[in-house]
Parts: sequence; structure tokens; C-alpha cells
Amino acid sequence: MDQKAMTAELETLLAAAAGYQAPPPAERAAFLRKIGEEIDALGEELLTVCSEETGLGRDRLAGERARTVNQLRMFANLIEEGSWVDARIDTALPDRKPVPKPDVRRVLEPLGPIGVFAASNFPLAFSVAGGDTASALAAGCPVVVKAHPGHPRTSALVGDATKRAVGATGIGAGVFGLLSGQSIEIGVALVRHPAIKAIGFTGSFGGGKALLDAAADREEPIPVFAEMGSVNPFFILPHALATRGDKIAQGLADSVTLGVGQFCTKPGFVAGIAGDGLDALAGQVGGLLSQKPAGRMLTEAISARFKKLIDERRSFVAAEGGGIFLETDLSTFVREPELHEEVFGPATLLVKCSSEADLVAFAKQLKGQLTATLHADEEDVELAGRLADVLRKKVGRIIWNGYPTGVEVCPAMHHGGPYPATSDARFTSVGTAAIERFVHPTCYQNFPQALLPVELRNKNERNIWRTVNGELTREDVV
Repeated sequence: MDQKAMTAELETLLAAAAGYQAPPPAERAAFLRKIGEEIDALGEELLTVCSEETGLGRDRLAGERARTVNQLRMFANLIEEGSWVDARIDTALPDRKPVPKPDVRRVLEPLGPIGVFAASNFPLAFSVAGGDTASALAAGCPVVVKAHPGHPRTSALVGDATKRAVGATGIGAGVFGLLSGQSIEIGVALVRHPAIKAIGFTGSFGGGKALLDAAADREEPIPVFAEMGSVNPFFILPHALATRGDKIAQGLADSVTLGVGQFCTKPGFVAGIAGDGLDALAGQVGGLLSQKPAGRMLTEAISARFKKLIDERRSFVAAEGGGIFLETDLSTFVREPELHEEVFGPATLLVKCSSEADLVAFAKQLKGQLTATLHADEEDVELAGRLADVLRKKVGRIIWNGYPTGVEVCPAMHHGGPYPATSDARFTSVGTAAIERFVHPTCYQNFPQALLPVELRNKNERNIWRTVNGELTREDVV
């Protein structure tokens, strides 16, 4: 498809999106569930095509498909219950002195057409019908998706399934569109189009920063909710190292190589206090990584960049095989800024610190991250507390005695972090709070009941939780 045809397609999709009016929550919920049913109905064909395009195993893809369908259902449940709109009502006090108090009511409403950029490493759960799309549709926003060039046939299958759900539910033209064009130019045009009100993106820092810049240069700047990568520091504290270093080494090697190291939550930095125990763990992790089978990376471009970054760090490589283990000390790490960059693939860097103070100093100089992990025993709690005080300002999620690869899709999950991990640490791309990216608050003052959104009327027809005159209640306004 040439540029002229791609531009025409974009204009057609966005003209339809601009005319979309969100139906009631029950209809949106039925639509989300129907998308999930249509994706499930693709059966083995979807797994076969996706595996051929990405090199990801069928078991992994089956799990990802289940996650995709389940999060569609999760958002359907959320909007059916309805309290997420955060309805707030402060009734009038006409006799208040010295001035009367007006009737003021506030609710969250759809932002407008949303552009979604599909991810390379999650061809289902963060792509055409993934979390960004699901949360935007749940909010009542129409969505136009730019599929990832790494899995075009997979994208087409899921896109067609979503379109069948549109037809089956009659939700309304313009609610969903999938761009056929894969060029960088059409992606930039999507961001710059005046009909688009926000962007969801999962990918590299370079890609996310380019979209942020394009969105900021618009006549009407718009938010870009970009997840842009993370090195996810993994701290091993002294007592935990001494008592269960073997177990930690095995779990760490498995986490680093899961999905050929192409998870945004892969532990890319390991930090501990130098000594015989850390040397022993380094030897174990290096040996385990060197024995891991080599896996196919998602695209040739990703594979080439991984090899380039490893070659640039060749002097730090301690073990090499299906996974790469690198080592350095804190002073060298501080002097060599290229070591701070994410290496997307099956590799991790051990940073040896000379003391507890150095371990805390390492945490302080980290940039924003999605996660940090602490492996600690009861005897390590004081040091763990000092690290946690630093890390809670640096990361979106702190894991205790676990591994960061594995993001539970649940209401309490926060998958985000300070820049440059994401463009806005206040928001998540996983869990029910992801819907908050695609809404805006509207405040109605002294409005007649008939013109108010149903969630703000005196009679609580939806039986949702509302804040009425400062109290959380499901009662009607008297």
C-alpha cells in the first residue's frame, strides 16, 4: 500500500471514529465479551500463525490468548458494575451565607478517539485487541490500531475477529479500525491527526519518545501513554544470598531467558555485595545462562540490535550461550553510561557493590523503572527498608522474594513507572486502573436532572458507589 492509500485509509477510519457515540455500559460490556469469544473461536489457526510470525511457543501463546480474553472480560465486568466513573455529588445549599452553594456534580467521561500502537513482544495481549484497546473501548472511546509489522497476519486475524464482534453486537460504526499500512509515516500521521485525543504505545524508548514529540508538536497537544522499556533491577541481600543463593540463581536465569529475554519486566540488572557468596552466585547464573538453548527473537531487527549491544559490551561478558551474563563493579558502572541502557533480549548485568552503602547508592542513581526486586530474609529487613525507601520513588512495582517476569492482570496491578520507563508514572497499562488513561472529568453545575449523565442523577439507577456530600454511598440523593 502506497502512502496516498494509507493516508486515505487513515482519514476514513478516523472520520468514522469521530462520529461514534458510546452506547450504555451494558452494550459496551457485551461487545468486549464478544471480542473475546471471537478470538477464542479462531482456535489453532491463531496460535499457528502467531507462532510462525514471532517464534514464540504455542504454550506461551495459548496463555497469552487466555490473558487477552480474560482482560476483555475484566473490563466488561468493571463497566457493568459502574463505580469506576468516580461519580461525585455535592448538593446545593441555597441558604448558605454569605453566598449560596451551587449544586456540583462530577464524573469521568470518554476522552474521544484513541490511537493504539501494537507491541512486538506481546502479539496478542498488548496488540490489536490487547490491554490498551480493551481499556479504551471500555471507557467508551473508539480505537484505531496500528498493527506491529512483526506479526501482520496475526493482527489481521484478531482485527477481523474484532470487526465480527462489531457486526454481531451492532455497537456502532467507527468503534474500531485497523490500519493496513505499516510505515513510520502513517504512525506519525495517526498521532498528529486532530481527531485523535490520546495514544497508547508499548515499545522502545526511541519509538515512544518520537511519538511524545509528535504529540507535543500538535496544535492541540495530546497525552501519549507510552511504555518504553526498563532494566528492572534485582537486588540480592546478604543473608538471602548466603541461605538460598542456589535457588535464587536458578530462578534468575529462568527469568532472564523467559520469552528469549523479550519481556519488558526482564531483570536486566542484578546487584549484590561483593564477596565469595556473590562470586558463587555469579558462576551459577553464568553457567545456567550459557547452557540455555538459543531462541529465535521476535524480528531480525530486534536480533541484530541485541547482538550489536552485546558486542559493544564484549569486555564485560562473563558467560555466553542461550543467555548472556555480564559483570562489572559499581565504579565502572557509574563511569560507563552505555551500561545503563536496556539490552532487550536474554542478557543481564551483575553490578558488584562493595558495601551496603554502595548498594543503596546504586539504587539512587537508577533511572525510572517498571519494577525492582528484593530478595531478602528477615535478617536483611533493615537494609531492605533502606532500599525500598529509594526504590518506591524509582519504580512502579516492587517485588519481594519473587521474579518480575509475570504481570498479574488484576485490579491492584500497576504496570508503569517513572520516566523513561513510561511517559507518565501515574498510569498503568495493566489492570482495571488502565481505563483511567482514556477518560476526562466533566463537572456539571446546577444542571437539570434530565440532562445529567445517569450516574449523576439523584436516583442511583445503576446502584453504583458514589461520593455524595463527602460520604461514599449507594443511596439515592434525597
